[in-house]
Amino acid sequence: MSGITINKVTKFFDKVEVIREFNEVINDKEFVTLLGPSGCGKTTMLRMIAGFEKPSSGEISIGGVLVSSAKTFVPPEQRGIGMVFQSYAVWPHMTVFENVAYPLKVARVPKAEIKTRVEKILETVHLGQYAHRIPSQLSGGQQQRVALGRALVSEPKLLLLDEPLSNLDAKLRESMRFEIKDIQKNFGITVVYVTHDQTEAMAMSDRIMVLNHGIIQQVATPTEIYRHPANQFVADFVGKVNFLKGEAANGKITLSDIGQSIPYDGPYSGKMTVAIRPENIVLSPPDPSSSPYGILEGTLLSMFYLGDINDCRVEINGEILRVIAESNSFDTLKEGQKIKLGLKEYLAYQ
Repeated sequence: MSGITINKVTKFFDKVEVIREFNEVINDKEFVTLLGPSGCGKTTMLRMIAGFEKPSSGEISIGGVLVSSAKTFVPPEQRGIGMVFQSYAVWPHMTVFENVAYPLKVARVPKAEIKTRVEKILETVHLGQYAHRIPSQLSGGQQQRVALGRALVSEPKLLLLDEPLSNLDAKLRESMRFEIKDIQKNFGITVVYVTHDQTEAMAMSDRIMVLNHGIIQQVATPTEIYRHPANQFVADFVGKVNFLKGEAANGKITLSDIGQSIPYDGPYSGKMTVAIRPENIVLSPPDPSSSPYGILEGTLLSMFYLGDINDCRVEINGEILRVIAESNSFDTLKEGQKIKLGLKEYLAYQ
């Protein structure tokens, strides 16, 4: 068992509060991502789980064992964890095999067992043919796999990853996401992953914990986070979104920013902020039934053909809305034309 219980954990650096009252349970074999902007406290929380930082208050348990409290502190090497950092931290003078084998040598594992376990891990991370190369002969993605293999070779039940893909190019980042997720499933381990990249979080996680200024904003599945963000910060940070100010009354929201209105049957009245995902806007809706949340009118300002989508900007009384349309619409629309926008969905916040 390698679940994590975090109970009322707070962390100060001098007088600066970095984490406030962090209360969460991470289940055994779950993949959880700490997601948020730089400086939000996500790496600090990961380091407290690892044992590289001590909480100012509160308790942390791993696998039912108390590892951090006011009176207890278990050092990192005794917590049964593997950790991969943003910097690969591979030793340049050692071969790939030696890098991965190092934790087992420190633990005085017999040589024959080291050979067996290292070879198995190198095949798992697709580095079997590079066992005798040194890091300078490897690409960035291969070096990251070395770090991952070294973290896994001790067979930890808990794997902590601190922005491990941020130094890789976009295509390699994408492929590594799926490899890490596959490894997690195959090994049946608990993973806590830190990133500021919402796409990584969405693709890999069972649950996402969104942080801002050391405070948890929302904890939910990727689907729930994206479709039902708890507040404007989460809506803005996870995915693309348009915000419009308005006022709700008599079954509609009058959008003061653009001087148009949309239907509303929610529980609130008075001043509102409407959040509309660009992909939930239909250009030139064929009929009202395709736009249950209302129709707006504006002028097509610009279009950007990106192959799989047509990324548009539409101007409405001085406000610019982003619209993600089907790629074939690029051939049928013209910049400067008047256009209707059908809303498939929106969120309203007070």
